[in-house]
Amino acid sequence: MKPNYRCCVGCRKIAHKSTLWRIVRLYPSHQVQLDTGIGRSAYLCPQESCLQLAQKKGRLGRVLKATVPETIFQQLRQRLVE
Repeated sequence: MKPNYRCCVGCRKIAHKSTLWRIVRLYPSHQVQLDTGIGRSAYLCPQESCLQLAQKKGRLGRVLKATVPETIFQQLRQRLVE
């Protein structure tokens, strides 16, 4: 894969990381947050279908190796509306 390209957790599409949402499991606290931080990252397309797949099938939690709180999914849904 080319530098600065990442794979969406939902649809598996490869895109430039600036077009994707970043979800981070912080090191060493293992808290999950959006956009910033140092630790394990996962990326999602800014689409409802990708968000649903990541939540329904547990893909986001599996990739991050952590439980993802419902508040993260609510924040991402709010970004879709805006």
